[in-house]
Amino acid sequence: MAPAITLAADAPTLSSANTGFMLICSALVMLMTPGLAFFYGGMVRVKSTLNMLMMSFISLGIVTVLWVLYGFSLAFGADSGSLIGWNSDWVGLSNIGLTQLWDGYTIPVFVFCVFQLMFAIITPALISGALADRVKFSAWALFITLWVTIVYFPVAHWVWGSGGWAFELGVIDFAGGTAVHINAGAAALGVILVIGRRVGFKKDPMRPHSLPLVMLGAGLLWFGWFGFNAGSWLGNDDGVGALMFVNTQVATAAAMLAWLAYEKIRHGAFTTLGAASGAVAGLVAITPSGGAVSPLGAIAVGAIAGVLCAMAVGLKYRFNYDDSLDVVGVHLVGGVAGSLLIGFFATGKGQSDAQGLFYGGGLDQFWKQCAGVFAVLGYSLVASAVLAFLLDRTIGMRVPEDDEVSGIDSAEHAETAYDFSGAGGGAARTTAAPAPAPVAGTAAKKVDA
Repeated sequence: MAPAITLAADAPTLSSANTGFMLICSALVMLMTPGLAFFYGGMVRVKSTLNMLMMSFISLGIVTVLWVLYGFSLAFGADSGSLIGWNSDWVGLSNIGLTQLWDGYTIPVFVFCVFQLMFAIITPALISGALADRVKFSAWALFITLWVTIVYFPVAHWVWGSGGWAFELGVIDFAGGTAVHINAGAAALGVILVIGRRVGFKKDPMRPHSLPLVMLGAGLLWFGWFGFNAGSWLGNDDGVGALMFVNTQVATAAAMLAWLAYEKIRHGAFTTLGAASGAVAGLVAITPSGGAVSPLGAIAVGAIAGVLCAMAVGLKYRFNYDDSLDVVGVHLVGGVAGSLLIGFFATGKGQSDAQGLFYGGGLDQFWKQCAGVFAVLGYSLVASAVLAFLLDRTIGMRVPEDDEVSGIDSAEHAETAYDFSGAGGGAARTTAAPAPAPVAGTAAKKVDA
């Protein structure tokens, strides 16, 4: 994703094919955020469905505006100390020519900008799955604003920005294993350690209310992920994007099968939730590694990630932290696995000539991957926990316990996802006196019964 260094004689010209391809990829990545909303929305109880959807959708609004104002400049502007970028000409996306090319590539700056915007949008949305049922919507919106500014924009520069320390070190992250998934997973862990567990954690049934909605969301994520991954080569001229496309499909399939096999051995059943979760685990793991490994390597990456993530989701019960929808178990663990496995399975024939241990490269690339992985993990974990602590001590992060029990949808949004009474409309759109108990709470009891 970072700009290449070219000689004047080799200066590229605008390619309408690559430009069109990248605009389509940008649209696919945008679709992933609504897909994530459905994926998460189906996994929560009825009384939290709308809140879960809104926690993803609000990121589309907040991050877009911040990206235009200063985010793009911070992430991809001229390097300062290998830690952050800045370009005053990009503030407000001003002084960018319509046909001005992204340095070293055949696509306009505007195209690169909007593609990267979609990554910035979905990353904080990923965090929301760990916080289901219990966070004030206003506090969540403010957290997104602060988090992308303090955590995501700098980390994106480290990993993809020209001059960023991880980029210069040679850390491989094709499409976001560190900058997106480890970043979001570590942030989720940091926040939930501060705000605590849901009421009834490990006591009350907290089953997904709509597995068909989960499967729909997983399907949209899988579909959009081809743009997420293949588009990250910023063109379609040399076959690397095609390799990434193939590896995305292969690793996702392998991870889904591995998760289901583990689930059958461990729990005695093949579940739809396991299939959806396994697919997402494979998508996460191949995101950093797919441009460096072969299709056979992609099978290995997917299968390993599928089993590791399936094992990891149960750790929250052992260690008593409430990762509501397994963001830590899938995105953090899957991102770490996919990033580190590059050090073993990189062939040297894909995006670069870096070779892993199994292809004669020794452990050099593995140690580089470790540096990137654990630096991003540590920074995001600590910074996110500090942000959550400050917000919790000032405006408060959690809704009142009564609102959490009765239903966060009614309390925060004055609506319910499903109208079981037949009256129609949300609470905010009716003149009738409110019922003694919120509809969402009643619905949740029926579903959990």
